[in-house]
Amino acid sequence: MTDTEIVDETPAARAARFRAEAAARGIPAAEMEAYIRTARPAIYLAEDGPGPVVALTGGNPPPAVGTPARAASFVAAVDCAALPPGATDLPLPSEGLLLFFADPDPGSGAVIADAVRYIPAGTPLTEQPLDPKERPGAYRRARLDFCFHQWSWPWRDEDDDEESQQAAELESAWSHVVGRRPRWRFQLGGEPVLFNWDPVEVARDEVPLPAGDGDEWTLLATWRGDDDCEELESGLFHWVIRRADLAALRFDRLYVYVDAF
Repeated sequence: MTDTEIVDETPAARAARFRAEAAARGIPAAEMEAYIRTARPAIYLAEDGPGPVVALTGGNPPPAVGTPARAASFVAAVDCAALPPGATDLPLPSEGLLLFFADPDPGSGAVIADAVRYIPAGTPLTEQPLDPKERPGAYRRARLDFCFHQWSWPWRDEDDDEESQQAAELESAWSHVVGRRPRWRFQLGGEPVLFNWDPVEVARDEVPLPAGDGDEWTLLATWRGDDDCEELESGLFHWVIRRADLAALRFDRLYVYVDAF
C-alpha cells in the first residue's frame, strides 16, 4: 500500500480490511471487536509528508497583534482548516490556529493556563525574526505536513502470556493493513505514546474532576522533541485537556506533561 492510499482510505474501509485480516489469522470476532472499541482516531504530522502543510514548529510563534508574549518556548502552530474533517474524535475548531507552548522540563506535569492559544481565522498576525541571543532555547524551525490518520490504542502492559500473544497478533494484523507509516512528529487526538507515564492518567491523578462532573481528560496533542529540542535527547511533550474546555476553546485549565527517555 502506498503512502497516498494510507492518507486517502476512509476509516470504514480500513476497518473492513482489518476485520478481514484478523479473521484470516483466526482471531475470534469478539476479541477483534473488543480491540477496536478501545481505539481512538488520531492525526499524525511529519516532515516531508504527502501534504498539505498543517503546522510550523520552532522559532517564534505568529502572535496575534496586541496579545502578550508567552514566557514558555513556542512548539507549533497548527492550521485547523488544513486538518481532515472527522479524523479525530476531538471537538477541534474548523479554522484558525492552535499555538502550542512548552518548556523542556522532563518528568514535570502541571496545569498551565497559557500553554495553548487559539487565534481565530482572519486575525492579523506578526512574526519577529528569531534572535538566538534572546531565545537561545528556541526549538528548531520545521514544516509539518499532513501524514496520515488512523486509530491508536492505549498502551498495554500484558502480564498474561496468552493475552500478550493475542495483543501482538492483533497489532500485527493492524500493521499489515495500514502498511508503512512514516515517523511522525506531531499527533492530534488518539491515545498517547509514552516512555514512562501516561499523561492522561497523570492529569487524572493530579487534577481530579469534581464528582458528577461528567467530563473527562483527553489527549489534545503530543510532540516528539527529537533533534528539535537540544535540552532533551528524546522527549515527548503532551497537552491534556478536558473535552468540554476544548469545545469551548478554553485553555486556562490545560495540563502539560513532559516525558523523556
